[in-house]
Amino acid sequence: MVAIRRRENEAMLRSAEQTLARLEVISRNQGVDDRHPPLLFVHGAWHGAWCWDRGFLDRVAQQGFEVHAMSLRGHGRSEGYERLRTTRVRDFVADIEEVADSLRSQPVVIGHSMGGFLTQKLMERRRLPGAVLLASMPPNGVAAFVGKLIRTDPVGALQANLKLQLKPVVSTSDRVKRLFFSDVMSDADVDLYAAQLGDEAFLAYLDMLFGDLCTPAQGTPVLVLGAESDAIFAVETQKRIAATYGTEAMLFPMAHDMMLEPGWESVADAIANWVREGCRQRVTLAA
Repeated sequence: MVAIRRRENEAMLRSAEQTLARLEVISRNQGVDDRHPPLLFVHGAWHGAWCWDRGFLDRVAQQGFEVHAMSLRGHGRSEGYERLRTTRVRDFVADIEEVADSLRSQPVVIGHSMGGFLTQKLMERRRLPGAVLLASMPPNGVAAFVGKLIRTDPVGALQANLKLQLKPVVSTSDRVKRLFFSDVMSDADVDLYAAQLGDEAFLAYLDMLFGDLCTPAQGTPVLVLGAESDAIFAVETQKRIAATYGTEAMLFPMAHDMMLEPGWESVADAIANWVREGCRQRVTLAA
């Protein structure tokens, strides 16, 4: 059994593996329509559960859904930061499984960016009621983004690889805005979010570069949501991901951090509507 310590909107869970990591989970579970599965939100690289807790979770919860946002080990308020450099993709997937198995039923998993990649890895191991890939990393990993980063920020890319740390990639507000946000995002908000970004797992990065890529698994209904101004995983990438899973991407006029960008409400509503309708594929493409 999983030992759970609950506070008003938080749970701390014992990890499935013997890592002594405890995981932060921010929850909203009042006024829930039990006909719907729970929703589990998984953040991307450098982020934590906090990125969903700026209005996004509340908007979905207010539509009758039980929602949970987790911080992977070494992120947010979860333990494991001192072991982050050597954390692997499989460890992050185990974290998601542990939180998912603590809920009343298997959840729809919503993964953003790296969290979308991890969601696809989870789909290799189990069939889910649904999966939402939000500005997701593709099944073939991070190589294309790394090539783009070398061209657009060679200093940050070099520092990251020399130090075996990925924090240099997001070490300034200018870098953060260029990667995650559109021009309409205020400098004050960019500074606020940049201050909350942490380091990222270097071995997991190598896994996503060439060591532990996805084998796309069918059987889980998938919704692909992309950002038209995404500087990390562009529109064409989202369209290819959608085609891989037999659906069609829904695009929004915003940048990569779709849960924080102006207009995030429409993204939250799209997820809620899809789950409410039974997680049906938007479009089934001909083979």
